[in-house]
Amino acid sequence: MQNNATEKLKPYRLAYEDAINVWLRYWHGEFQHNIAASYGVNPGRVNDVLKERAHYGSKAAAAVRLETAA
Repeated sequence: MQNNATEKLKPYRLAYEDAINVWLRYWHGEFQHNIAASYGVNPGRVNDVLKERAHYGSKAAAAVRLETAA
């Protein structure tokens, strides 16, 4: 029998859509650690997106959204 208090929660993983929003927030001047805190992830995961080690192509998708919003 498992108790809810002892069950481990799976850590949140940034999705592709999250990665696009990471780029947009970063370009608007937010610090990486603040972006990471809002998703509840380690700042290294945000840095992985910004260094394009994770969710490759999200930078280009974010640039398109930025252009269409302007």
